[in-house]
Amino acid sequence: MKYKDYYEILGVSRSADAAEIKSAYRKLARKYHPDVNKTKEAEEKFKDINEAYEVLSDKNKRQRYDSLGSNWQGGADYTPPPGFENFSFNFNQGGAQSFDFGGSGFSDFFSSLFGDMMGGGMNGQRVHQEFSGFDFGNAGQRRASGSRKTTQTAQSADLDITKTLNVTAKELFDGKPISVTFTDIEKCRECHGNGYCSHCGGTGIVSVPKTVKVKLPKGIEEGKKIRLKNEGKADAYGRKGDLYFIVHFKDSEYDFDGANITKDVELTPPEAVLGCSKDIQTLHGKINIKIPAGVSSGQSLRLKQLGLPNQNGFGDLNARIKIVIPKNQSKEIIELYKKIYALQ
Repeated sequence: MKYKDYYEILGVSRSADAAEIKSAYRKLARKYHPDVNKTKEAEEKFKDINEAYEVLSDKNKRQRYDSLGSNWQGGADYTPPPGFENFSFNFNQGGAQSFDFGGSGFSDFFSSLFGDMMGGGMNGQRVHQEFSGFDFGNAGQRRASGSRKTTQTAQSADLDITKTLNVTAKELFDGKPISVTFTDIEKCRECHGNGYCSHCGGTGIVSVPKTVKVKLPKGIEEGKKIRLKNEGKADAYGRKGDLYFIVHFKDSEYDFDGANITKDVELTPPEAVLGCSKDIQTLHGKINIKIPAGVSSGQSLRLKQLGLPNQNGFGDLNARIKIVIPKNQSKEIIELYKKIYALQ
């Protein structure tokens, strides 16, 4: 699931006090309320705003949320601790007016962190939580009123962990096990997630750093999963889940197309016009290639069998021409360019 930055959603700093949070919430709620804003995005935005306020306006929820740390980025992958996953909330609204938010009242991210705090926890009982409508303070505006009843049914904890694994071309080429370190969030084993101990600071969850070795299979494709058995979370009964890595190719030097890769080869204008020989570094070592005269930016020279390993050997390397203009050129060179330009 994806991490939600509630401070960013409300547009407040992490040090914002209750008054600032409430003010920001009311301003955004007025702007995106479905009665006021009929755009397609408003409904989802309004839902996010209410969820963010539900967390940041509550001292205990905010403390637990802040314990995740400030290094998370909106949209980043997040895996909940054992015992906090798979809480589902179904809303039935009454009163003069109702809004259908397309299923659950809260996101999976919210439910994974605060499901136990909304009543019932993991004890399997059915619970209810009342929510009051938002008062716009405008007599000409209808009020979303009535109560929302939430139904929570605890489900079995999912002990598996799924992470994105960014790998470079060199790591794919070498095929050696790579060391991966990440931080996971676990339910506090001292207080069992109740938040009544110093070990977790009263949040019910703790951050646990973990390092594993990952072997990349030969010819692995983008988006494929690698499974590390019994490297997931563990529950109080000694059961262990698995750790899954979704492979993502990411390299500042190469673009990927399966086992075929592309890198830029920089040329000056004279080199492009006249042709030249160029040394380039590849995954297979340094080679010298001949650049034909008259090449253009974006044109590629195919170098067979110099790409990534695959089941049939190796893919190809495409040397993509990129013409660059050197900085701080002399007056003599500038004058020559003027003469060339005049001749065209």
